[in-house]
Amino acid sequence: MEAGDPIADLIAATARSDRAAFRALYSAASAKLFGVALRILKDRSEAEDAVQEVFTRVWLNARRYDAGRARGMTWLIAIARNHSIDRLRARPAASEDETAIARFADGAPGPEAQSIARGEAKRIADCFDLLEPARAEAVRGAYLNGLSYQELSRHHDVPVNTMRSWLRRGLQKLKECLEA
Repeated sequence: MEAGDPIADLIAATARSDRAAFRALYSAASAKLFGVALRILKDRSEAEDAVQEVFTRVWLNARRYDAGRARGMTWLIAIARNHSIDRLRARPAASEDETAIARFADGAPGPEAQSIARGEAKRIADCFDLLEPARAEAVRGAYLNGLSYQELSRHHDVPVNTMRSWLRRGLQKLKECLEA
């Protein structure tokens, strides 16, 4: 196993049916894999289902992982990507009428929806301004860019558990601000 690859270590422990390691693996990788699935499938609900199926496959096939061939996260992303593409291919093809209607339909939001969206975007930006800049950047990195705890902790030069605390507290502050 490659030194310094905690995901590979968790996959190896999962291969030994270690449920705690599997939970830790899910916590560490699910956001990133969700981002991969969402970019391919373009449907939040379907991407959530795909990630659950990917982790089922990981639980069943973790013993097949070869640390000498790929890093742990690379292996997981490949599974998520391939599964998402398979789901995309399994979708029924749109009929000719649906395609014609979609070509002529104006998919842009109307003036009222645009105004509401601008107001909501302003509220969210104002709430982000209440966070310390480093913590706001970490929340954006995790939830908008799909960065892992490890990636964020390296970028901000803080321990992983500190990063988890930053994210949890940052989300709580955002929630309180948006509910006010």
